[in-house]
Amino acid sequence: MDIDVLGALAVRENGISITPTAPKPRQVLALLALHADQVVPVSALIEELWAGEPPRSARTTLQTYVLQLRALIAGALERGTGTGNEAGTGTGPAPGTAPGAGAAVRTAKDILVTLPGGYLLSSGGGTLDVREFDRLAGTGYRAMDAGDFPGAARLLREALALWSGPAFADVQGGIQLDMETRRLEETRLCALDQRIEADLRLGRHRELLAELTVLVTRYRTHENLHGQFMLALHRSGRRGEALDVYQRLRATLVRELGLEPSVALRRLQRSILMAGPENPAETHAEPGGERLVRV
Repeated sequence: MDIDVLGALAVRENGISITPTAPKPRQVLALLALHADQVVPVSALIEELWAGEPPRSARTTLQTYVLQLRALIAGALERGTGTGNEAGTGTGPAPGTAPGAGAAVRTAKDILVTLPGGYLLSSGGGTLDVREFDRLAGTGYRAMDAGDFPGAARLLREALALWSGPAFADVQGGIQLDMETRRLEETRLCALDQRIEADLRLGRHRELLAELTVLVTRYRTHENLHGQFMLALHRSGRRGEALDVYQRLRATLVRELGLEPSVALRRLQRSILMAGPENPAETHAEPGGERLVRV
């Protein structure tokens, strides 16, 4: 089974989509797909579907949605293997046997499994984009820590390329999925921040200007992105524009949050003020992780 959640939801068995169009079954599949190969409690699914106000028939209705998903899975299995197993019945060749062969045959119940207290979507060793993102991003972070900036930039760029849009972009999410979407967006921003940091370490400041122009407009209070934009502008000989970025961010923080920019960002502004265009500021990191600026 191949699962994509970093953008539009896409779940495929034997290359055939099993993603339902109805909103509620789609929510159920989305939560199961995100936690593929793990048990998702019935309580979490009910909270996702009915936001703390479930009907008396909630468990029965959830079981109906699971049966609908199994029907889609069974259809994909039939088209992929031609075995003709019935949705969710487990009929057909027993595990470990197949018509005319000794290969195991998966049924819909083997893929969407009922377990005590919940359900599990078995990926069967297939791909899961969020799992691959975590693997690549984690390897990229370790490369950053080791000072391998080319490797870090490459790995983090590969991780970010797995995103085709906001997570679960076409799913009408409830409490659980909205929380997971925010969590995933934060992991994407962390990877993006580190990839830009790696590119700055490699002297790619001019290449970053267009991307950072868009990012600081989208994330109007994100201090790291603004600091990176200031640094890229300054290193490109555009000191005045770098200082303008700081002033706009400060005005936004004060107006919307009642906060002043962080100490690290104020240090960057002072360093740019004191540095001539021919002496671009450079970022360095303290052991605690705070980025400092040295002229």
